[in-house]
Amino acid sequence: MAGFRSLARQVRDPRSDLALRRYSLRKCLERFAPYGHRATWDHLSSRAGFGPEDRSPDPARLVAALDELEEARSVWLAYEVEFAKRRKKEKFDGLRRPGSVDDWHRLTWGGFGVAWCDDPGVHPHESMAEVLRRLIAALEREPGSVCPVCVGERLTWKYDLAHEPSSGPVCTECGIVVPRPVLTPEALAESRRGRLLLASA
Repeated sequence: MAGFRSLARQVRDPRSDLALRRYSLRKCLERFAPYGHRATWDHLSSRAGFGPEDRSPDPARLVAALDELEEARSVWLAYEVEFAKRRKKEKFDGLRRPGSVDDWHRLTWGGFGVAWCDDPGVHPHESMAEVLRRLIAALEREPGSVCPVCVGERLTWKYDLAHEPSSGPVCTECGIVVPRPVLTPEALAESRRGRLLLASA
């Protein structure tokens, strides 16, 4: 099974058939898709300027989409290296029980669904690398009460999400499922109350 770098080389190879280059970019999303496969593809295609169903997009646009994906992946891989170093030090210092960030990180290992968007058509507009930088910064500071990606204040609790955890606070502005560790207990409770108010309306 081809890895991310091998697939990326196929996307860039001008000698390859265009259908194979597009297919290889789609396969890259099986290795790294911060918003989930469908939402990440929708994001990349819209930012690079080709339709998600376009079977023969401009090769330069495919490469532009790959460039954005690779930049985001490098941001995430750097975070995972630092995360592993921190956990190793904590274990050495006797802190064996992982915290809430560690529980969240376990569900997103490899970068799949880091900023999960349950609705594939609703996702952040900024570059994925910038979105991940904002998310990582939020994970490394004290919890807050807004979406760490778009600073949106409208968070609503949703159930039956197509990713673990199966329920959580969703930003109604940028569409991400906000990681619980970045929110205060009050913000989490408020998002649940918002869900209850919507359900009773």
